[in-house]
Formats: sequence, C-alpha cells, structure tokens
Amino acid sequence: MGFPASHIQPPRAPHTHTVILLHGRGSNGEEFAEELFSSTISNGKNLPACLPNYRWVFPTSCQRYSTTFREDICSWFDAYSLGDINERQELQKEGLTQSVFHILNVIEEEANMLEGRLSHVYLGGISQGMATALWTFFAAVGTGRIQRPLGGLLALCGWLPFAQNIEGMLCEPIFDRPCTPRGLRLVSGFFFDEISSQGLSQADQTVDSSVLSTPVLLSHGTDDAWVSVDLGRQASRIIQRVMTHVECHEFTGAESDGHWVKEPEGFDQILQFLQK
Repeated sequence: MGFPASHIQPPRAPHTHTVILLHGRGSNGEEFAEELFSSTISNGKNLPACLPNYRWVFPTSCQRYSTTFREDICSWFDAYSLGDINERQELQKEGLTQSVFHILNVIEEEANMLEGRLSHVYLGGISQGMATALWTFFAAVGTGRIQRPLGGLLALCGWLPFAQNIEGMLCEPIFDRPCTPRGLRLVSGFFFDEISSQGLSQADQTVDSSVLSTPVLLSHGTDDAWVSVDLGRQASRIIQRVMTHVECHEFTGAESDGHWVKEPEGFDQILQFLQK
C-alpha cells in the first residue's frame, strides 16, 4: 500500500537531530505540524524556534476504511472502539502492520541522513499516532532494525493496542524483574506472532540491553475527551516494565477539544525532553 509523502519542516541551522511525529486518526502530517507548531512553550516560542538544528518529519497515513464510521478515514489502522480497545481488535492488525513497516523505513532514511546516529532520531505521536509509534519501536527491536537507543520516544494522549495481552504476559513470574532484554523481546515478539499479517518472523538475535535505555516521555490529560487517561496509564505500566528511563506526566485543562497537550506546560516538558 502506498503512503503519501511526509510533511517536512527543515532545520533552521545545520541539521543535527530529527523528530518523527505521527498524527492521530482523521488528521494528516501537515495538519498535525501546523497544530503542533502553533503551540508555544513558556517563553512564547514554538518548538522549531527553540531547536533550530532539528528536522521535523510528519508522515501521513493512508486512507483506510473505518468499520465504525463506515467510510474511508486517514488513519494508521482501523480502531473499532476507544471505549473498549479490546473489542474487535483483530481489525487493527492489517493497518498496524503496514503502518509500522512504513515508519521503520522513515526512521532508517532519517538515520542515514545523520550518518546512522539513531541516538539523534526521535519517534513519537499523538493518539493513534502514539499507538503506531510504540509498536514501530517494538517491531524495530524484534527485527534488529534498531540495535542501539533512539534519542527518545514521545507518547502523547494515546494508548497501546493489545495492551491487555501484553500486560498479562509481563505479569508472569518469569518477568518479575522489570527492564530486562527478555521482557522487551517478548513484547516485540508478540507483534510478529499475533499482529503482523506479513508472515515475517522475528530475527533470531539477542536484544542489546542498551536499547532499553531509549528515553520515553508519556503525557496524557486526566480529562481527555477522546482517549481515557486509564488507557494512557495502562500503556505507561507496560512501558515501565520494559524500558529503564520513562517520564510520565498527567495534566488537566488542555484545549483543542480536550485531546491535546496542555500549553505551555506540556510543551515545556517536551522541549526539556528533547534537549536532554
């Protein structure tokens, strides 16, 4: 399946870092970029103004048929219900697989521009974009396409598909010690065993423990109008079981119909995370 070209915000100074951010359902890369860059931090500037060496990449998903709305929508996968994410979750598999491998290619292209420095590449998204970004990271670890830490993962106002399945496995006695390569390998392996429709198998390799140190920032509104904060907390519990550096923030009173990062505090946190 062909994906539209990504929307690019080039750096204002020599290129040193890249941030890849995925939009939510019903949006697109350009629209997400406009909304993000219209938001400011405490000093009144937006993120590109504060990070002039950063290249911003906003991929756009395909138009996919929504079983719920009975029409084509720009979405990374078909999510039947956010009230109960376990309902008809098999509908998510095909789109999620296609989107994950598309974003993996984007990551590799951006890393090549930075002479392979994955530590200077950030991946993230909002809402359904967060869901896709997280599974992209897990799949990348499973295939060996990411063997060193990324600069960071930005998980905003979203959830993790198949979280109940994963959380159940991570609660087994053999995983009583969190933040081990074995736990991360289990999560990435679940993608190939239960989600991927491309018939691919997980690479026969040991997960490098350094990948666990990829920093993660999770941010979610307790009064989010579209994605319950309980879903964000569930994703947070899982990520904290397999990653070593996880920063979680909750807030109230976000604008943009209640499904956005709070301004300016939330954007201050994003800036500080990227600057680290």
